[in-house]
Amino acid sequence: MKLYSYANCSTCRKALQWLAQRGIAVDPIDITRQPPTLAELQLVIDQLGRSKLFNTSGQSYRALGAATVKAMDDTQALEALTADGRLIKRPLLITDEQRVLIGFQPLEWQALLS
Repeated sequence: MKLYSYANCSTCRKALQWLAQRGIAVDPIDITRQPPTLAELQLVIDQLGRSKLFNTSGQSYRALGAATVKAMDDTQALEALTADGRLIKRPLLITDEQRVLIGFQPLEWQALLS
């Protein structure tokens, strides 16, 4: 499994701790240095919708502006997200079965991973 996260993100650290406590192995990837691929982001859109992808509380999102993001089509949104990993809500977990979880909600994670 891949876990896109950011070391300074407390929610990401909680997710990593939660996974470790359950003995669930992940491949942690720094989302700011290596954002998810277009195919991985498309997987998120297909499963959860585009609105779940953006880190609306982040500086990169505020710099772009909500109106700009809302006006983007899927292609433009995917290009922006792959160019700046800080735009992506985190943590982002992609299982070996290509199921995705975004943001850390322990009950959702438990349901998918058990």
